[in-house]
Amino acid sequence: MLPNPESILTRLRELQRQIRDTLIASRTQQDRASVTRTSTADTIYGIDAAVEPVIEAFCEEWSRELPMVVIAEGLEPETGRTFPAGLPASAAQVRIILDPIDGTRGLMYDKRAAWSLAGAAPNKGKATRLSDIEVAVMTELPTSKMAWSDVLWAIRGHGAHGVREPLFTQDPALSTQHLPPISPSPHLPISPSGATTIAHGFATISNFFPGTKVLASELMEFIASKLLGEIDVNSATVFDDQYISTGGQFYELIVGHDRFNADLRPLFYAIQNQSEGLCCHPYDCATALIATEAGVILTDGQGQPLDGLLDVTTGISWAGFANSELQKAIEPLIAEFLLRRRSASGA
Repeated sequence: MLPNPESILTRLRELQRQIRDTLIASRTQQDRASVTRTSTADTIYGIDAAVEPVIEAFCEEWSRELPMVVIAEGLEPETGRTFPAGLPASAAQVRIILDPIDGTRGLMYDKRAAWSLAGAAPNKGKATRLSDIEVAVMTELPTSKMAWSDVLWAIRGHGAHGVREPLFTQDPALSTQHLPPISPSPHLPISPSGATTIAHGFATISNFFPGTKVLASELMEFIASKLLGEIDVNSATVFDDQYISTGGQFYELIVGHDRFNADLRPLFYAIQNQSEGLCCHPYDCATALIATEAGVILTDGQGQPLDGLLDVTTGISWAGFANSELQKAIEPLIAEFLLRRRSASGA
């Protein structure tokens, strides 16, 4: 078990607060959308590079009391980086997996909020898994017009919690605006949807980028037709939200906005007899604990609990259901669709 999980929770919240403040302060920079480099996990943009020094300095200071391995883009992504510098990985007490900015593409164009994600697990070496995470925190990274930012967290076995924090104390541009009165940290309701149908609700199969869009769309059409019958194209019966952020998708399930989300890109690549392309990775799922503690059901898309090694490179498929009734209705349809497509492709 982790030593003093409450202290780890406090520290992770502070780290994400510093990341958020750094991004707010960097809004005037012109290179936020420029490609800095590419990694084995994803493309690194200017906005990503801006927070790397913050993470390194914070973890170096924190590690004086808690030796750690930190797994994140830019920090020896294949192995993780030990803190303090030079520490043998076997001597670390904790493994922390980070996605400093999950949803970079939306945020760097000021279109939609991103999320900073973090999970902490006892150090079990390279065998440490998502299922070992005992503390998780996610902090909303705001667009320029936002006056608040949501923060959610969980300690295993103690449920999911959240607050909505005001931003006008961090952003001078907001301090001159007329803002409604607000308590310092109003409670954020954690309540996945109790609806047992996808009708007139949000349900999404991720198809962010070209390559797997056809299969993703066909699966969504298949699910909708099986659950709702012949679709009336004159009526918006099921709503789609392509939120390019796994943490953001988890959030929408946690607070009751969405009923079903899935990202099955590794399975789609296999069906298409392609090598695995850009897809979700374990660091994108660093805050799965918050979702499950809130009551969301997360699987690997094939009926097993969502899990994976703590790294930034392994492809992960996942499906999230707001409740067990939706899981019972949708999961067999995913299995049927995948089986048909595998048989047809010979995969």
